[in-house]
Amino acid sequence: MDKQLSPFERGDKLPEVFSVHFDGDTYLSMLVPDNSPLKVPIGNVTFAPGSKNHWHIHPGGQILLATAGCGWYQAEGESPRRLKPGDVVEILPGVKHWHGAAQNSWFSHLAIETGASAGPAQWLEPVPDEVYQALEGQR
Repeated sequence: MDKQLSPFERGDKLPEVFSVHFDGDTYLSMLVPDNSPLKVPIGNVTFAPGSKNHWHIHPGGQILLATAGCGWYQAEGESPRRLKPGDVVEILPGVKHWHGAAQNSWFSHLAIETGASAGPAQWLEPVPDEVYQALEGQR
């Protein structure tokens, strides 16, 4: 994906404090910072092909707005959902989930932290490679 496909800047590679919870190269450009008086951080997250984050929980919830490329989202106990530009994912507080790029596509989304005052994400185990690789047969 040419970064021009997304209306937002790709940003920098994730710092190690976050990248340890991701498999593959991922980039972040904070559009609304964590310390904004609005208390609703918004980041443009760009995943290189095949990159994804680990299972995690947002105590205050999260909204994902897909902006470019093709990706995946899955909540625990639910079927994976293929994401394309224009898709919206509402993640309620406390829902265990993961998201990332398709194996052959860059993927960008806006990550909106709802209820950010409830605390930071709780990072859990990686998504098993065999589970992720099996997604490519699904459309």
